[in-house]
Amino acid sequence: MSLKTLKLISILLPPLIIGGFEYIRHDFLLSVLSMEAGNWYITLLTFILSFLFTSWMFRKIERINDRLAEEQARRAVYEERERLAQELHDNIAQMLFFLNVKLKQGKTDEARSAVSEIDNHLRQAIFNLRTSPSGGSSFPARVNVWLEEWSSKTGIEMEKRIDIPDGYFQLSRELHVFGIIQEACTNIRKHSRASRAVVELELIEKEAGTAGRHSESGWRLFIKDDGIGMPASLPDPTAYGLALLHKRTSELGAEMHVRSAPGQGTEIEIIGKAGRDK
Repeated sequence: MSLKTLKLISILLPPLIIGGFEYIRHDFLLSVLSMEAGNWYITLLTFILSFLFTSWMFRKIERINDRLAEEQARRAVYEERERLAQELHDNIAQMLFFLNVKLKQGKTDEARSAVSEIDNHLRQAIFNLRTSPSGGSSFPARVNVWLEEWSSKTGIEMEKRIDIPDGYFQLSRELHVFGIIQEACTNIRKHSRASRAVVELELIEKEAGTAGRHSESGWRLFIKDDGIGMPASLPDPTAYGLALLHKRTSELGAEMHVRSAPGQGTEIEIIGKAGRDK
């Protein structure tokens, strides 16, 4: 049943119930049913029927909303896979072109580096495709597994703390948060020359504010490395692989802060509001 039909029924039901009862009472029941008793009966009848109809209607709406949420989740997965496919295609095409040039120039060391980069992109894409968000594994578990594999593959020591309940983020948000973690770790591997990295994802507790008010709760993602850092003043705020991080952070409605200095590593802190869409 469509929402238009539900709306029509909710408009017509009360007047039909009240009008029909009043018609029957005045034409057939005046001799056996007093005016006062009739008022009580129509009130009770209206309450019972309205309660039953409203309960049924809201259950129907909830089922429709659940189907819409499932469809949005499937669409988010599809769009993320499309993005991954395009990104993988572009990156590998560029790296293959670079590899071809270096092989023609006889620069085997740089060619090996290009092959390693292609391998890294492929491994990350395979992981994302193999561990589907709708496949049953929890979001914290997927992040932990990926970070462990990344640490093992890169040789960079990883200190991680994923302290966030499964289901806190809606699926579309999970994809963005996971993408931020992966992109930040990729930047660490490519640019930082770090030996150690830290990834923390946690909830932010409500804090007491003025006049007894509380600030809105949310989440915090903190990523740090002990690498070479970045120049004190970047010519472009999206340089050093930060463009995609800025884009995903913006899509989450969150705020990103980058702190870095030459020889002092890099810290990225992202603060977002409550993970469940309202």
